[in-house]
Amino acid sequence: MKRRLGVLALVFAVLPCLQANTAEPGLPTWAEGEKAQMEAAGWVAGGLLLTDEPVPEEEKKEEQAAPLDVAQPTAEEIAEAATPPDEIPEKFWPLYFDERPTSFLIDPQGLLGPVDYRDRLGFLNYHAGDSSIDLFVYVFKGEQEIPGEVREEEMMERFFSSGRPAAVVFYYLGAPQRSVLYLSPSLTDVVSAAEQRRALESSVMQAFEKIDPAGQIEAFLVQMSIRIYWMERILNGDAADEFMPGLAVRPAGKPGVERKPASMLAKFQPMIDEAKGFLLPAGLGVGFLAVVWVVSLWVRMRARYRFPEFEVEPRLGGAHAAGVGAVISFASAAVPPASQRDQVPDYLRRA
Repeated sequence: MKRRLGVLALVFAVLPCLQANTAEPGLPTWAEGEKAQMEAAGWVAGGLLLTDEPVPEEEKKEEQAAPLDVAQPTAEEIAEAATPPDEIPEKFWPLYFDERPTSFLIDPQGLLGPVDYRDRLGFLNYHAGDSSIDLFVYVFKGEQEIPGEVREEEMMERFFSSGRPAAVVFYYLGAPQRSVLYLSPSLTDVVSAAEQRRALESSVMQAFEKIDPAGQIEAFLVQMSIRIYWMERILNGDAADEFMPGLAVRPAGKPGVERKPASMLAKFQPMIDEAKGFLLPAGLGVGFLAVVWVVSLWVRMRARYRFPEFEVEPRLGGAHAAGVGAVISFASAAVPPASQRDQVPDYLRRA
């Protein structure tokens, strides 16, 4: 046993030395002149994979490849690249902002389809024939921005100061919430900013009830046409506060004079003075009725009812029958139970 243990110890002592001296075999190498003979005889299988030498065909391609002649960008291309992608292209600026539009629907980019454009333009033409306030609609993409060179207020002053009153909408297709409403100078003196905001908000809410952009702009224009109808009544001097509460109104032809609440109150002053004489008797009558109602309610809550005790007659000679009881009822609901003491001898019959 000791001999076996000694042999094992010797083996474990020698094994690390053998592993350290053992070298891993390397890749095979060509003998002198062997590679040239193989290449002269033909293709050498795996010759390109077992060496680090470059592939001859790839070297020829690199030598033959000439530098690419890339044309430099033109001045126009540089200008277009400098334009932000969400800004209206410069070529459309004159069609949008250089003159008063001859059509009620301005869409030089062709964002609306032919059918939608014809239908929307037909609606705006119908509105112009039925209303004294024209409605002009500029159509842009939902993500586009108005150029910084454009001043909307100056454009309204320059193009819409003369002629029929006009409402101008900058509508962003697919994004109705970005729409903006502008009024010609003849309307801004009459229609308050709050009413303009309400008109735009209600039109946007109607647009969001639709999903597709074509349906949104249709609902937007219909609601805006309705709001312009009320603006037209204000312009004609009608009592707009009767139809649109909270709207500040100035009489037509007098832009500096507002309607005073005191003048309206003076019309009803005689009726108010006459009604003051009836206030005290009416108050006393209402108070007396309230006291009577409270007292009657308290009496009803305090009421207590007592039911009489009846002696039940024997049934079949016994004090009671198995599983059978007597029914006690009262004939009149108006008479108190304590006053109904007469008992009828018939079984299961009302007393």
